[in-house]
Amino acid sequence: MNLATVEIKAFVPARDLELSKQFYLALGFEVPWSSDGLAYVRHGNTSFLLQAYDHSQFINQFQMHLLVEHVDDWHAMVIAAGVVQRFAARVDAPQDQPWGMRDFPLFDPSGVLWRIAQNIPVAA
Repeated sequence: MNLATVEIKAFVPARDLELSKQFYLALGFEVPWSSDGLAYVRHGNTSFLLQAYDHSQFINQFQMHLLVEHVDDWHAMVIAAGVVQRFAARVDAPQDQPWGMRDFPLFDPSGVLWRIAQNIPVAA
């Protein structure tokens, strides 16, 4: 019996699929495939499915976590990409968290919350 897994993907909701695809492209993600209601989105070895789904209660509770090597570089790239101005996205400054991560929140055009983080040493 082989129970090996290959990967797991979330279906990230998008109120406006085309606008959301443009947002993720502006952040350096790729969209190798899409249809009228679904898009495959990836960055390096990470990926998710962007789904045309406009349900406010669900979107307002949906969160994604992206673990990166250099969170401050990611934050600088998000600011330089102009997504705050182009897409009315919200981004806050990186902060060290007590659970051993430095992270910052980024809200996509639909309101999906991304926490972009890197691991840091936990104070003893």
